[in-house]
Amino acid sequence: MMDFLSFGLEWLPQLLTGVPITLALWVIAITLGFFLGLALCWARVYGGRVWYWISTAYIELFRGTPMLVQMFFIYLGLPHVGIVFDAFTSAVIAITLNSAAYQAEYFRGSILSVPSGQLTAARACGMSKWQAIRHVMLPQALRRVIPQWSNEAIIELKFTSIAYTIGVVEISAIAQDIGSRTLDFFHVFLWAGIIYLVLTSSVASLLGWVERKTWVPGVTTQ
Repeated sequence: MMDFLSFGLEWLPQLLTGVPITLALWVIAITLGFFLGLALCWARVYGGRVWYWISTAYIELFRGTPMLVQMFFIYLGLPHVGIVFDAFTSAVIAITLNSAAYQAEYFRGSILSVPSGQLTAARACGMSKWQAIRHVMLPQALRRVIPQWSNEAIIELKFTSIAYTIGVVEISAIAQDIGSRTLDFFHVFLWAGIIYLVLTSSVASLLGWVERKTWVPGVTTQ
């Protein structure tokens, strides 16, 4: 126990320097993935046959291949055709594209859970199809999707750890460096795990608060 605490006192400050990079990577990727996921969901549910197949192909491609492979392809593969991104940007793109595929399916399931009669009723009241989706279907769907979306947000926060494989200096990369210098991989990755646990628990608590604040009787469940 004393070894664990003394190791933390010495190396924890350096480990914590990776937290801002980890959070920046996560916030950018999960936000971009949110909007791309909504677009993919709209294309699959309301976009017609052509957009349905395009969005479905995208979703199956990114859900059916490992994120690590996608990240390597963007960072190491695309330079062969003249497209070059730095490590951080490559990681953001990979996590965004991967997350969007999963978020799209969460949104699709949430939209389909809203009774279709509400869309018909909105159209009967004089709304256009887009107005009915925007003002009637989407607000309910976004409330219903929070529990599933919370799970995706936490998963993507943990997935930021694979960015160290292409040189992003986040928590895992710093832990690897400290472990190589001290040869004490046990304690350094134990502390890294604790940092990730604190981050994911904080995100879960925040999203739980959002879920409670947006709860509407008869529309969402607690």
